[in-house]
Amino acid sequence: MKLGDSFFHARKKSGLTQEEVAQKLGVSRQTISKWETDETLPDIRQSKKMAVLYNVSLDELIEFDTDVREIEQIIERTSEEAESKVDWNAVWEKKYPILLQYQSEVNIPNYEVRLTEMLEELKKEYGYNELDSFLVLKDILARIWKQA
Repeated sequence: MKLGDSFFHARKKSGLTQEEVAQKLGVSRQTISKWETDETLPDIRQSKKMAVLYNVSLDELIEFDTDVREIEQIIERTSEEAESKVDWNAVWEKKYPILLQYQSEVNIPNYEVRLTEMLEELKKEYGYNELDSFLVLKDILARIWKQA
C-alpha cells in the first residue's frame, strides 16, 4: 500500500474530512489531498501530529491497513463469553485444510509428549500458568516460522 493510501484510510477510519484535518494541522486542504495522493509528503512533525489526530502510532499510520486495524479492534472488543462460543478449530480448518489432514498422518502422541514437556518446563522455570505457557510456546513457534 502506498503511503498516501495509508493516510487516506487512517483519516477515513477516524471519521475526519480533509478540511478538518487541515484545520487541526494548520495546513491547507489541498496539502492534505497532496499527501493522500502521494504528490508530496508531510514532514515528520506533521506525520506525528496526524498519527495523534487519527489515534494511531506513527508506525501504524505509515503502514495503516484498514483490515488489520479492524481485526485488532474486533479482538480487543470480544468478550471471553463470545470467544468461548467460537469453534476456532473449525474456523482455521476452513482456511488451512492441513489441520484436518495431518491427524491421520502425524504421530500425534509423540509430539504431545514433547510439547507437554516444554509447557511444563515453562511453567516450572518461569512460574507461568497453563494459558501463559501455551501463549509463550505459540509465540516461539511463530518466531521460528517468521525466520524460516
